[in-house]
Amino acid sequence: MFSALKKSVASKPKFSEIQANILAGLTVGVIALPLSMALAIASGVPPQHGLYTAIISGVFIALCGGSKVNISGPTAAFVVVLLPIVHQFGLGGLLVSGLMAGIVLIVMGLGRLGKLIEIVPYPVIIGFTSGIGVVIATFQIKDFLGLDITSLDGDYLDKLFLIVSSLPTVNWQETLIGGITIATFILWPKLRTKIPGHLIALLVGSVTAWLLSLLSLDFSVATIGSRFHYDINGITGNGIPAILPGFEWPWNLPDANGKPIGISFDLVKLLLPSAITIAILGSLESLLCAVVADGMTGKKHSPNDELIGQGIGNIIAPFFGGIPATAAIARTAANIKAGGSLPLASLVHGLFILGSILALTPLLAYIPMASMAALLLVVAWYMSEAKDFVRTIKIAPRDDVVVLILCFLLTVLFDMTIAVAVGIGLAAMLFIRRSITLTSTTKIETDHEAYGDISENIAIYDINGALFFGSAQKALQTISMVTPNLRVVILDMSEVNMLDMSAIVAMESIKESLEKQQVSLIINNLQPRMVLKLRRAGIRNNPTDIQFSRTLEDGIAMANEILQRPPTHGL
Repeated sequence: MFSALKKSVASKPKFSEIQANILAGLTVGVIALPLSMALAIASGVPPQHGLYTAIISGVFIALCGGSKVNISGPTAAFVVVLLPIVHQFGLGGLLVSGLMAGIVLIVMGLGRLGKLIEIVPYPVIIGFTSGIGVVIATFQIKDFLGLDITSLDGDYLDKLFLIVSSLPTVNWQETLIGGITIATFILWPKLRTKIPGHLIALLVGSVTAWLLSLLSLDFSVATIGSRFHYDINGITGNGIPAILPGFEWPWNLPDANGKPIGISFDLVKLLLPSAITIAILGSLESLLCAVVADGMTGKKHSPNDELIGQGIGNIIAPFFGGIPATAAIARTAANIKAGGSLPLASLVHGLFILGSILALTPLLAYIPMASMAALLLVVAWYMSEAKDFVRTIKIAPRDDVVVLILCFLLTVLFDMTIAVAVGIGLAAMLFIRRSITLTSTTKIETDHEAYGDISENIAIYDINGALFFGSAQKALQTISMVTPNLRVVILDMSEVNMLDMSAIVAMESIKESLEKQQVSLIINNLQPRMVLKLRRAGIRNNPTDIQFSRTLEDGIAMANEILQRPPTHGL
């Protein structure tokens, strides 16, 4: 905990580095300001909750986490998960689920699961991100084209059908503003300026809509000010309230019916699957972001500390109206490119957004919803990683392609909770199956040139790979089948690197089977830590039943000594 902050303080940054981080924080703040609002809207909540998230989570995660350069806040990855929660449980349910996800993240960090999260298969990640990109893009068509749709309800196919059937209601004014915003976003980087394209695209779209409304009374588009309203402590208004995020118990906020959601064990049970999904997605996104940042900076992050920091940020944010947050790759990359190297940059980014709430809310109300939709369409395109998706399908093994497509379809057609469970579960099963194929048992011929002629009363088996619940039975099942003249079985386990409880039980079964047939067992060159496991299970050195050897030559010598004894079976 606090490892990034401790490392930053210990490095004794110079004034020039502090200045660079302040400028980097301002740059990222400019990028995060419109994105935070857009992602909150896409998640089904008013835009100020995205801003509150960027402020609270951005600051606390940076101070408590394990990466010095990660910038945290609302991200596109969460939209697919958060939107169904809002529809079913309202804002209160969303904030309670975010609080629960924060607790899960801390447990994951304390359980040192950071390294495990980093090894989630590539096809699973691409399947998730591509599916999320498609869903986000689909939901933005309504505002981008100004379709006459009251609300998008039902599953993905229902929403898609509703959008397609509403295409005759396209509003050319909304479409014009959305098109101008996207065009600006695409063309602006060609000028090679450091001013973020997000800001310029929204500015051009907003100014264009404002000017056209002045030139023609018939020109009118939906804006943040016309779409969203607030009523806080008797103060009402349009757009975003120009007040600081205040403390409030998340369970006092409204559910889908407008009543305080409260807190109960039944509610916790209902929200737990979504909270776990948020935690898994948040850990994946934050650690993937940290790995990318490490590659850009040449530094190393602490994955477990980062999970704890993410958990702390997600626990605190709901008490100030913040929705679930995680590290954002695009904002983190922008931070590094702008000179960010300390948590100070994320702190400044949060303060910039805080100042914007106090000073710019009247102007933010003029941003057209079509421009926000255009911004999210661009975000969805980059998130979909279409090139990587197509490339993986072309070159990946068949099993990986199946995992990729299944994760993609489950994310799009169902929801992320199912997609995460099935995707990671399927990837684990494929990993187990591939690991099983790497474990083998080979019988060494009795006339092996390295050891000379070996008596036909001796059988030598070379076991390679990990002996675990998936491979132990397969690798050891042939050993207990012996011929009538066999008196000694040697298991060469020099290449065995893992032994779990299933393998120990299988070894016990082999030992008992050979004992019944009065065949001695010699285990060769098993690592000491695994010998200790067998001894704890009662498989100990016994000259009449089982012995341990250090080299195969020693094992063969032991076997020849056993053959000198008179046989007891067959009499």
